[in-house]
Amino acid sequence: MNHADAQQRIAKLRDEIRRHDHLYYVEARPEISDYEYDQLFAELQQLETQFPDLVTPDSPTQRVGGAPLKEFPSVHHTVPMLSLEKADTLEALKKFDADVKKQLPGEHIAYVLEPKIDGVSICVRYDKGQLVLGATRGDGATGDDITANIKTIRAIPLRLPQPVTLEVRGEAYMPLPAFEKLNDKLRAQGEKTFPNPRNATAGTLKQLDPRVVANRPLSAVFYAVVGDTARLNVTTHAEALALLKRLGLPVPPHWLCRDMDEVLRHYEQDIVAGGDETKDLRTHVPYELDGIVIKVNRLDQQARIPPKARAPGYAIVYKPEHWIKPAETKLKDITVQVGRTGVLTPVAELEPVFVQGSTVSRATLHNEEEIKRKDIRIGDTVIIRKAGMVIPEVVEAIKSRRTGHEKIFHMPKECPACGGPVRRDPEFVAWRCENISCPAQLKRTVQHFAMRNAMDIEGLGEVLVNQLVDSGLVKDVADLYALTVQQVAGLERMGEKSATNLIQAIAASKDRDLWRLLNGLGILHVGEEAARKLAAHFGSLDKLAAATVDELQQCEDVGPVMAQSIYDFFRNPRNQAVLEKLRRAGLNTVATSRARGPATGPFAGKTVVVTGTLEKFSREQAKEALRRAGANVTDSVSKKTDYLIVGADPGSKLDKAKALGVKTLTEPEFVKMLG
Repeated sequence: MNHADAQQRIAKLRDEIRRHDHLYYVEARPEISDYEYDQLFAELQQLETQFPDLVTPDSPTQRVGGAPLKEFPSVHHTVPMLSLEKADTLEALKKFDADVKKQLPGEHIAYVLEPKIDGVSICVRYDKGQLVLGATRGDGATGDDITANIKTIRAIPLRLPQPVTLEVRGEAYMPLPAFEKLNDKLRAQGEKTFPNPRNATAGTLKQLDPRVVANRPLSAVFYAVVGDTARLNVTTHAEALALLKRLGLPVPPHWLCRDMDEVLRHYEQDIVAGGDETKDLRTHVPYELDGIVIKVNRLDQQARIPPKARAPGYAIVYKPEHWIKPAETKLKDITVQVGRTGVLTPVAELEPVFVQGSTVSRATLHNEEEIKRKDIRIGDTVIIRKAGMVIPEVVEAIKSRRTGHEKIFHMPKECPACGGPVRRDPEFVAWRCENISCPAQLKRTVQHFAMRNAMDIEGLGEVLVNQLVDSGLVKDVADLYALTVQQVAGLERMGEKSATNLIQAIAASKDRDLWRLLNGLGILHVGEEAARKLAAHFGSLDKLAAATVDELQQCEDVGPVMAQSIYDFFRNPRNQAVLEKLRRAGLNTVATSRARGPATGPFAGKTVVVTGTLEKFSREQAKEALRRAGANVTDSVSKKTDYLIVGADPGSKLDKAKALGVKTLTEPEFVKMLG
């Protein structure tokens, strides 16, 4: 290919990739599979390598690049990034309306209503259509230049379709499914988890290495255009949102309202849905909401309303009471759990309290640093909420209620499960039990080994695992395969029939695919997806165990940290002994589902969720069939879901799919599409 042909092909590839980025990350309606997208991207990378003079800063290949920074430069905001005044009640919204009318007597006041995303405020500048700056809010006057990190967020275009110069403001966030997946990954790797999506977003944007940011799926929405809006023919806030959308920037859902009465009607109908949790706006968006924002629509009117001390006068945020209504309860104690990697995690033991739909008696405290930062003490009256409407967490202690009898918590000097020594792990900023024979670690290890996305041993749950370990029958995962019906039947609440079923389930797991064994072994930094790729790449346990660190890094998505962890695992004498016992027990150690070529059927590249009970498949069998067909299988319904496969007793996922307009398939329809 000559230079002219390459230039033409590169331009076409860039436009095509940008279009697919917008369809996937902004509109949530991808047209091609991940494999097809990767092919386009690889071709562009190859051509740019061959013709380096054709590389431009706005190329999709330039989203991630450069060495880590030592620190972020400061950025002065020409227009301060202010916070918003808060309203605690609907009556306060009406007062805000009255105050605005006093400032603009006799004028008609229209408003725009939009949700407030609970993320991190950012500003992005474009010069003649090219992204030139991304920054945090900081103190409102000065923020951090995080341009390299902003460029990794694929929802934010590097080049606009028009050569306009403007600054836009919005919110970076981590989608809820991505947040849950990130924490699952961190937890599986024995690393510190994030308490909520906002903290995950803030912690990610503070990373000095943009390559780390690129591996965490952030997104963004924009809600304001700053500067000379008249030059852009923008005279209202609604027009600004329309301009942002035309330029390919994601915007939040919003409603243009004639007056405050219409604001309140939309709030009741479209935001909180009359109190119906299944129709509430929070269940229809992929991010956490922190309230609703009401803004005067006309920009000339905004300019004539005097600002508050730290907030504009033309806007206000209201947090629906039932969204944020916290529960108060007593923190009876702080206990410490030991994970399968030995990490010690503090847990709040609470007086039972009803929070957002269920009774809570325990809540995560994440780590020692979080307890110190919030100054939480045993005996405190604390405020509880559910992060992401699901995970109970302690928000804060009510210090005014203290009596003087509260106790400051200290992490134990010894492992609470085995009495062994603990040490501060500098890599993960956590305390870890150093006793490799710790029964608590062993229990978690066996539970992990037996879980559905590992060896999938039906009937081997937490209670039974505890009995097997406490009785001395199981000292490592390989001991499971030496159990007899008589041994298991002798345990509490285990008759001969239950014992027989368990032994049969354990025996059936011997034929599981290699990736399941790798995931079940609990190698530090190796989760399900990495296990699948390692199995497909090496093909057998023996080849994987013999691989050098360099050879391990030849596998897709295996970096130096994971490679070293895998290498160390297979050279640990204790692990070698367990693996030898597993081989002698007859476990499959080769990959039975090696990587295939790209799928081209109706499920290829589609995001699919399975709910309810199917007749011809177990849930895991259905998921495996979908993966083989090229689908991305997830556990939660969102706007990005293409199909929901519905079995008997589907539960709330079906309601959510209907609300989002997600296509549903019966089991016969699913089987027919599979072919």
